[in-house]
Amino acid sequence: MEQNEQNGKKQIALNIVSAKSKHKGFGAGSIDLNNLSPVIIDQGEAKIDIGAMHAKSKVERGIKFSTNREDVPNGRQVWLVWVAVDRTEQGQLYGGATACEMWIDTEAKRGWKLLADHVNRMDYALKRRFMLDDLGPEERAALKTLLISHNEEWWNASPDVLKEALS
Repeated sequence: MEQNEQNGKKQIALNIVSAKSKHKGFGAGSIDLNNLSPVIIDQGEAKIDIGAMHAKSKVERGIKFSTNREDVPNGRQVWLVWVAVDRTEQGQLYGGATACEMWIDTEAKRGWKLLADHVNRMDYALKRRFMLDDLGPEERAALKTLLISHNEEWWNASPDVLKEALS
């Protein structure tokens, strides 16, 4: 890093720029992840797990993942839900939510997920889309309970499409 600074070269890195800043220099247009939270739904319970931002949620730690579903015959279904919080003149609300599937066999330390799908769904949540159709009734209820208990005002201000998707 010091070598690059001495040569006058700028270090290329993933820059997370807050929407509050008027940043127009190097790294402008970078992704702002400040208003995005990962929720893990496992065995009927939904929890915010910030480790999932880097594929290191509690359920993912120590698991060797494959893109071949057959590699995890005894796995349990776990959901990662990306939830984006939006701010309007009326206040904050849940502005986007997308669900990604993975299968985890904790005892065998094996898992299945499609990382590209997780990244695309994260992008869709940031673009204020709702993609929750694949969740089962138990997962929908767990997510709804978490979102309401986290901030009921945000839930009340959220679009009807989210409320209908989780009802």
